[in-house]
Amino acid sequence: MAKLLCLGALISCGVAADDRTAQAQGTRGPAGANAADEAPTFRYDPNWPKPLPNSWTTGVIGGMFIDRNDHVWLATRPETVTAMTETYAMEGLGDCCSPAPPVMELDQAGNVVQAWGPIHQTDPRTKKEVLVGKQGAPTVPVDVWPASEHMMYVDYKGNVWVSSQSRPSQILKFTHNGKFIKRFGTREATSSADTANFAGPTGVYVDPRTNEAYVSDGYRNRRIIVFDADTGAFKRMWGAYGKPPKDPQQKDAFGSGVRMADQFSVTHCIVPDNDGLLYVCDRINSRVQVFKKDGAYVRQVVLGDPPKPGDKTHLGAAWYVAFSPDKEQRFMYVSDGTNKKIWIVRRRDMKILGAFGHGGRQGGQFETIHILSVDSHGNIYTGETLSGNRVQRFLFTGMRPASAASK
Repeated sequence: MAKLLCLGALISCGVAADDRTAQAQGTRGPAGANAADEAPTFRYDPNWPKPLPNSWTTGVIGGMFIDRNDHVWLATRPETVTAMTETYAMEGLGDCCSPAPPVMELDQAGNVVQAWGPIHQTDPRTKKEVLVGKQGAPTVPVDVWPASEHMMYVDYKGNVWVSSQSRPSQILKFTHNGKFIKRFGTREATSSADTANFAGPTGVYVDPRTNEAYVSDGYRNRRIIVFDADTGAFKRMWGAYGKPPKDPQQKDAFGSGVRMADQFSVTHCIVPDNDGLLYVCDRINSRVQVFKKDGAYVRQVVLGDPPKPGDKTHLGAAWYVAFSPDKEQRFMYVSDGTNKKIWIVRRRDMKILGAFGHGGRQGGQFETIHILSVDSHGNIYTGETLSGNRVQRFLFTGMRPASAASK
């Protein structure tokens, strides 16, 4: 086994168990510890993923989701592969590279299982947009495909959802192999009063009990909106603290415009727990708020130093949420693209136990963590945006006292 690099305040740099050892001890992920303030530790895995086929290279990683088979789904943005040397293969000038398809499914070993979707990039030889995919391109017109792939979600039926926060805002639903099913949202909503369209949708969750789709909407609107996952019929919506959502809209993904502490400012994710509660990333306000499925507010945790009113450059600290895989889901992990770390929070009382990671472009470091997910062994996967353009895996290595791990 290749030597693993250690990093960050909560990363164990001694001899620590990997995920297979954790299973041998009778746990799947961080479930077996008894100490109230113990925290999980992780180590960067330099062997995941495997090199992509066909000279592909990833652009910005918009979304990530781990399905019931521990397969890792990615939504990447081919149009962000813009460096001249990254398109040589397309131009016949070299062996590398060409943009990877926007949807990829990887197995636990890091191999591509399937990939599909149109590439919003012009082939320099034909001057046409390129369609690529191991299993073929989805049956959706290129001009309907999201201009900027954001979150990725695989529902309980195996359907794949891809959101686009760019105008026009929309969410597309596909079969597992990329056959187009339905488009939700046909134009840009100009206010939260629009119950048929979105304004910067980000995360998606489909409730298997009710077949309701919950959407964090998002980069311009300030709400959670719920609709029937088959028909698109509107059900309900809410804003921060369970209040009715209130305009004015935000201007863009960076929270430009009016930051409102009593409303969401860049609603960036919606993730369920095993107790039936929903966790919403209020990114620019640097907090995660918890709700019942009817929109009733439960509690929140504030991470780092929230931006001050009028600050238009702070990207916020709450980008995405994932949970440890034990039945109790003892730990909540929050990706922080601003401070370039992953927060570790005890879920039952929302106590912050620490964080790990720091900025940098080397393996195991972070540029801008846009998304994260956790597999059934407790390993964390991250995807980076802006200039990061990569996915990484961090192996769960056991538990340590939070006070000691934070030193």
